[in-house]
Amino acid sequence: MLHVLSDTLLTKFRDSRVTRVDCVKLLQFRISHTFAVRSRIELGDVTPHNIKQLKRLNQVIFPVSYNDKFYKDVLEVGELAKLAYFNDIAVGAVCCRVDHSQNQKRLYIMTLGCLAPYRRLGIGTKMLNHVLNICEKDGTFDNIYLHVQISNESAIDFYQKFGFEIIETKKNYYKRIEPADAHVLQKSLRSPCAPPTGELQKGE
Repeated sequence: MLHVLSDTLLTKFRDSRVTRVDCVKLLQFRISHTFAVRSRIELGDVTPHNIKQLKRLNQVIFPVSYNDKFYKDVLEVGELAKLAYFNDIAVGAVCCRVDHSQNQKRLYIMTLGCLAPYRRLGIGTKMLNHVLNICEKDGTFDNIYLHVQISNESAIDFYQKFGFEIIETKKNYYKRIEPADAHVLQKSLRSPCAPPTGELQKGE
């Protein structure tokens, strides 16, 4: 029933007859009552059975569209892709991939977000901590990075609290959305004196 409720509310977000403000108010009302009774945030696997739910969430949360290859790749990354549930309702997701570039092993956060009414409840923190824990346990990643639209100040502040820094600004990174520029935020996972993973492998 709760999953049906989630799907219904996602549909309302996309329905032109219902404003986003109305949907946010409705969800916030439900959340306030639910949160007063119990609150449980959990992460679940992305599978072929719930991949459509991930697509619907991304359509609502992000201003950009992701193609079929994106979702096909997500099904192959295992623990690097998770759906976030608030009291059994799917409200967000995180999707990452391993990137070997700049002679480094890097983790790239492709998407991380949750529905607006569920923000500031610790859901984003739980998703990011999940990703950081994977990197820590693996021990071979040099850094973790992502792109953030330059106007998304709340996201920039969020990542900076976790030690991410703006290392570059890419002009016209996004297509068909404004502003088109994106900051590259990066968190180093190695001490400044440690050589990149690629150099370690060459020296062995």
